[in-house]
Amino acid sequence: MGIEKAVAELKKGNMIVLFDDDRREAEADIIFHAKYVTPERIGVLRKDAGGLICVALTDAFAAKTGLPFYTDVLVASCLPIGRMACGKTAYGDRPAFSLSVNHKDVYTGITDQDRALTIRKITELAESTTPEAKGFVENFYSPGHVFLLIGRTLEHRKGHTELSLELAKKAGLSGVMVLCEMLGNGKALSKKEAEAYAKKNKIVFLEGQAVW
Repeated sequence: MGIEKAVAELKKGNMIVLFDDDRREAEADIIFHAKYVTPERIGVLRKDAGGLICVALTDAFAAKTGLPFYTDVLVASCLPIGRMACGKTAYGDRPAFSLSVNHKDVYTGITDQDRALTIRKITELAESTTPEAKGFVENFYSPGHVFLLIGRTLEHRKGHTELSLELAKKAGLSGVMVLCEMLGNGKALSKKEAEAYAKKNKIVFLEGQAVW
């Protein structure tokens, strides 16, 4: 299906399956806009996808709140672990990972209810007219159970982070997207298997090159 259908589904709050590229991770993620998060949807990601549940955020949000890339945190620590900072992945990209966080009102942070709460509160902050570092620092703590990602431009990186944020932009939605890799049989779900899942569950399957 084309990008127009994917955008229409995201506008309606529905999930889609997004495959990046055979020459990159060659992975499919289930994605949806973060304002539609529920505990039930976290359960779907946990059971049907099985990867890491993340929230993609824009670089503008990161700049306003002081949210760093995790690699920068490692380097700035001035500890020997700074040498562990990943400059480039096996598929050639700089990592998009930032901090992992919980909202201050969660209990353990890992339950479907807790992760949905954390994502909902991140979305509220991101959609506020003036997200500030104070609101972020005072209401969340790290480490937590929701992994934050910071998007770069599609010219610099064509990962699920950037692709999902571009789809949000095309849908007229704020730059806060939930994504989770689809796994199966000890490895990433193949494109064929991801397409079959999408067809079975009547959701859109989209390849990343359609977004470029």
